Amino acid sequence: MAMAGFDQKWRDFPDYILGITKEIWEDRGLNTLEHYYSPDIIVRSPSAIVRGNEGVISATMATLAEFPDRTLFGEDVIWSGTPEQGMLSSHRITSTATHLGNGVYGKPTGTKLRYRIIADCHAINNQINDEWLIRDQGAIAAQLGMSSETFARNAIEQEGGIEHSAFPFTPEQDITGPYQGVGNDNEWGSRYAEVLQRLMNAEFSTVVNDYDRACFSEYPGDRSGLSHGDIDQFWMQLRAAFPNAIFKIHHRIGREDPMMPPRAAIRWSLTGKHEGYGAFGKPTSADVHVMGISHAEFGPWGIRREFTLYDETAIWKQILLQQG
Repeated sequence: MAMAGFDQKWRDFPDYILGITKEIWEDRGLNTLEHYYSPDIIVRSPSAIVRGNEGVISATMATLAEFPDRTLFGEDVIWSGTPEQGMLSSHRITSTATHLGNGVYGKPTGTKLRYRIIADCHAINNQINDEWLIRDQGAIAAQLGMSSETFARNAIEQEGGIEHSAFPFTPEQDITGPYQGVGNDNEWGSRYAEVLQRLMNAEFSTVVNDYDRACFSEYPGDRSGLSHGDIDQFWMQLRAAFPNAIFKIHHRIGREDPMMPPRAAIRWSLTGKHEGYGAFGKPTSADVHVMGISHAEFGPWGIRREFTLYDETAIWKQILLQQG
C-alpha cells in the first residue's frame, strides 16, 4: 500500500527512512538531500542547530571526506503519525567508519570506528522538514583514544578558544519547526515514560521492578551493560550529576509490529545545574542542557533491551565554556 504524498517505490515509512539514509550516505546521492530534505529543514543536535539543507549537505560532505567508507545500518525505526498528517520516525543506527581524512577529528589515524546514532525525523510529502539527531560522539572520542572531556577541550581550542567557540545547543537557541506532535498514546510508550520518570525522581527500585534481570543496555560512550547493576549505575550517575535539573519528556512513541517485541521511543531532556558528583566529575554549577533519546524493547519479564543516547562531548563543552 503506497503512502499518500510519498514516492511509490517506498513500501512503508520504515522502508522510506532506511532507503533514503542508504541513498544519501552509501550510494553517494548527496544531491538527493535537495529532494528529501525541505529547503528550510531544522536539524537540532546536542552540538548545534542548523537551518536549511545547504548546511546539511556541506556537513554531510565534510563527514564523508573524513570517513569515506561510512556505513549506516538501521537497527530499528519506531514511528508514529500518518502520511496525511505527517510522521515522526525515531531511527536507531549503528554506523561504521574508518578515519581516513583530515577534519574535526584531526589528522587521519586509520582507526576503525563503530558508534550509534538516533535520529528523530518528521516527514510529510516525501520530505523531512524537522529533525533531532544524537550521535554518540563520546564513543568516537573513546575509540580515537581520548576522553569526552579532552575531545571537548580540543574542539574549543580548534574553534579559537573560549571567546570564539560556539556554545552547544540549548532550548534558548531552538527554532519552532513544522512538527508540533508529541507522539502517540500506545501503552508501551506510556509504560517506558513512567519508568524514566521514576528514575529521574530517584525511585531506583524501578530498575528491579521494570527491567528484565537479563536486560542488555547500550549507553553513551560506547558502554554496553548487562542486568540491573549496570542500568542502575548509568541512570544514577546521570541524575547525581544534575540532581535538581528539570526532566522533560518531549516525545513519546509506543509500537507493536509483526515479528518485533513491543517497543518505545522517547525523546527527553534534562536542564539545570551541574551540582553533583556523577557522570561529569567534580560539580561546577555550570548550566547544562542534556538532549536525550531512549529506545526500549519489552519482553515477558519487563524491559529486555534499552538504548539511550546523549552526547557526552556536548555536555563537557557546556561545562568547560562556563568555567573559562
